[in-house]
Amino acid sequence: MVLVTGGTGFLGAYIIKLLIEKNYRVRAIRRSNKLPAFIPKEILDKVEWVEGDVLDIVSLEEAMEGMNTVIHAAAIVSFSKKDQKQMYQVNVEGTANVVNIALEKNIRRFVHISSIAAIGRKADGGHVNEATKWEESTVNTHYAKSKYRSELEVWRGISEGLNAVILNPSTILGYGDWNTGSSAIFKNVFNEFKWFTSGVNGFVDVEDVAAATVLLMESTISEERFIINGDHWPFRKLMDTMAENFKKKKPAKEATPFLLGIAWRIEKLKSLFTGKKTLLTKESAKVAVSKTWFDNDKFLGAFPQFSFTPLEQTIREACIKYTSKL
Repeated sequence: MVLVTGGTGFLGAYIIKLLIEKNYRVRAIRRSNKLPAFIPKEILDKVEWVEGDVLDIVSLEEAMEGMNTVIHAAAIVSFSKKDQKQMYQVNVEGTANVVNIALEKNIRRFVHISSIAAIGRKADGGHVNEATKWEESTVNTHYAKSKYRSELEVWRGISEGLNAVILNPSTILGYGDWNTGSSAIFKNVFNEFKWFTSGVNGFVDVEDVAAATVLLMESTISEERFIINGDHWPFRKLMDTMAENFKKKKPAKEATPFLLGIAWRIEKLKSLFTGKKTLLTKESAKVAVSKTWFDNDKFLGAFPQFSFTPLEQTIREACIKYTSKL
C-alpha cells in the first residue's frame, strides 16, 4: 500500500499513474474534489482518494493508517512574495508532519520529492552535484530555501530511523495544467511571448521523474539523495523548440538583467490591479539569467539501465497534447 501526498499535483499525478499501471494499491491525499484532467479517468478511479492536508495532523494520521510506503510529493512551487508564508508552512511544516507521523506509524519506506533548488544555485553559476553544499546566494529563491529546509526535516527523520531516499529533480516538463507551475512556459510560448533570456537550466520529463521515483521506492537504497535531470538547455533554445512545435513565432527580443528588472516591476504592478499571478517575478527573473548545470551521474550509476527522454521528444509530445485540448 502506497500513500502519495500531493497526488493531484503535476508530478504526483504521474507518480500515481505509474503506480496504478504497475498494480500497486494507491491511496492519495487531496484537498478538494478537483482531480488532474491530464491523467486518464480510468487511472484516477483506481485510486483511494482521501480528504486531507499535510498541515492537518489528524487527517495525515488517518491517511497513513495501514500504509507501508509513503511518497511525499506535496509542495507549493511559487516565486511570488504573496505565497511565501503558505509555501514555508506547506513545504517545511508539512514535511515535518509527514516525517513525524511516518516515524510513529513505522512506515517501511519513505520517498521524498525534493528539488534541485534545495541543493542551491551559485551566483556565478557552474556545476552542481549531490555533494554540493548549500550556500546562501542571491540566486536562491524563497522556494529554494523552503525546499532546503524541508529536506532537512527528512534528514532529521533519517537520523531517527526513517528508511528514506530523496529525489532532487530539475525543472519538470511535460503535459499537465499549463496554467500553473513549469507547464506555464508552454502557454507563454503558445501566446507568442516575445522575450528570451540568456540563462541555462536543467530540464527533465515528468514521466522520467515518476519512473525514477518508483525505481528508488522499489530499491534498497537509503540515506541518499539523487539529482534527476535529463538535459541542459539555454532558455532560448527551450522556447524556440516549443514555438516550432506550436507553429508560433519564436521569442526575438533578449531580456537582459536590466530589462528583466523593469519587466518584473511592471508585472508586479499589473498583478496588483488584476489580482492574477504572474510568471515573471523578481525571483524568477534571477533564475532566468543564471547558468547552472546539474550532474545526473549518481542516479545513472545506480540505475545504468535507465535512459532519460530526449528533451525534444518531451516538448514535441507535450505540444501535441496541449494543442489537441484547445
